[in-house]
Amino acid sequence: MNPKLSLAIGIVCIAFSPIFVKLAGTAPLAAAFYRIAFAWVLLAPYCIIKKQTAIARKDLLIALLAGFIFASDIAVWNISILKISATVSTLLANLAPVWVGLMSYIFLRKKSGWLFWVGTLIAIAGMVVLVGFDQLIGLKFNIGIVLAVTASIFYSIYILLTKGVLQRISTLTFMFYNMLGAMLFLLLINWTQGADLLHYPTNVWLNFIGMGLICQLGGWLTINYAIGLLPATKTAIALLSQTVVTAIIAAILLHEQLEMKEIIGSMIVLAGIAITFVKQRSLP
Repeated sequence: MNPKLSLAIGIVCIAFSPIFVKLAGTAPLAAAFYRIAFAWVLLAPYCIIKKQTAIARKDLLIALLAGFIFASDIAVWNISILKISATVSTLLANLAPVWVGLMSYIFLRKKSGWLFWVGTLIAIAGMVVLVGFDQLIGLKFNIGIVLAVTASIFYSIYILLTKGVLQRISTLTFMFYNMLGAMLFLLLINWTQGADLLHYPTNVWLNFIGMGLICQLGGWLTINYAIGLLPATKTAIALLSQTVVTAIIAAILLHEQLEMKEIIGSMIVLAGIAITFVKQRSLP
C-alpha cells in the first residue's frame, strides 16, 4: 500500500475515536478498556501464528510500561471527551509534541532550535485564548480541558519511552505486548472502580467495537506502517489533521458548534504545534 494513502486512512480512523466515545455517552473507562481489548483479541492470534512474540526482557518491560502509560492516556482522554467538545479535546490531546520537546530539553539535555520555542509559545498562547484569560487568572479551569492536557502529557511520555524500543523490535511485536499491558491495566482500573463491564445496550457495544476495530487496530496499524516509510516530520505534521477531521465528523454526526474563542484558540494551538515540527536550517 502507498504509505501516504496508509497514513490518510489511519488519520481518518483515529479521528473517529472521540466520536465513538461521544456516541456511547457512558463509561469512558470501560470504553478505553474495550478499545484495547477488541483490538488485541484480533491481533494476538496473528502475532502468535506468525511468531511475532519473541522479545528481550528489557524490551518486554518497556512495552508493558508503555502500555500502562498509553492506557492512562486513553482513560483520561475519554473522560475529557464527555466533558468538552470532541474537537477541543482532540486538539489539546495533540499537544504531545510540545511536551516531548520540553521534556527532551529538561531531562535529556537535547537542544531545540528557536522555531521550536516560538511554536511552543504560540501553542501556549492558543491555550490561553481557548481557556479564556479571565478563567485563567481566576484559576477556574474546565476539568475537561485539564484532563485533555493531562492526556497529552501522558502521550508525550509514551512517545519518549517507546522511541528506542520501536527501533529494535517489529511494530506487531511491540503492539502485542503494549496493548496487552494497556488492557490489563485498564481492566484493573475498572475493577477497582467497581465498574460494570458487561451490561450495556447494543448501541454502546457497537461503539466499543468500533473503537477497537477502526481506531485502535485499523488506525494504528496503518499509521505505524506509514511512519516506517515516510519522514517523521511530515508524518507528525500530517497527524495534526486528525483535529480537523474530527471537527468535520463531529459537526456532521454530533452537531457540535464551537464558540468563536474555541475556534480562534484551536487555530493558534494548531499553528504553534505545526511550527515546532519545522526543521531549522543551519546557516551556510
